[in-house]
Amino acid sequence: MTVSEYNESVESYSDNLYRFVLKNIKDIDKAKDIVQDTFLKFWEKRDNVDKSKIKSYLFTIAYHSLIDVIRRDKRQGSFDDVKEDSYSIQTEYSDLQEILHEAIEQLPENQKAVILLRDYEGYAYDEIAEITGMTESQVKVYIFRGRKFLKKYLVSVEALI
Repeated sequence: MTVSEYNESVESYSDNLYRFVLKNIKDIDKAKDIVQDTFLKFWEKRDNVDKSKIKSYLFTIAYHSLIDVIRRDKRQGSFDDVKEDSYSIQTEYSDLQEILHEAIEQLPENQKAVILLRDYEGYAYDEIAEITGMTESQVKVYIFRGRKFLKKYLVSVEALI
């Protein structure tokens, strides 16, 4: 792979990768770091990557880096994770987009990742399986369970209050 082909890949996929990672971790700096790390790893392995699978390869690297960061942060904990509004009662109507993001945040990591890859990024089940390292049937189960939870969450009365 030449430098110009690599640069083309960066131009084509960096925004999608950043959006995917940012939706999962909600930290701009960490998302930028993960995307940068993804492209660094891609550069190191550029000669071993099939040109027709560059996008899947990049999302696979980003997904695994994302999982590593999430696991590391879970062990450490942070005061930034505490939300002041979770200790108060909200009486006015929230924006539907906020409610959807809040619902997605309630999902387990695996379900959140596959839902975002499928519904936000538009990947097929087999591509998601390849990116996440799961079987295609596992991906379908996680998507089903995630959507079922989201439906229940969004329909509940508490979500609209």
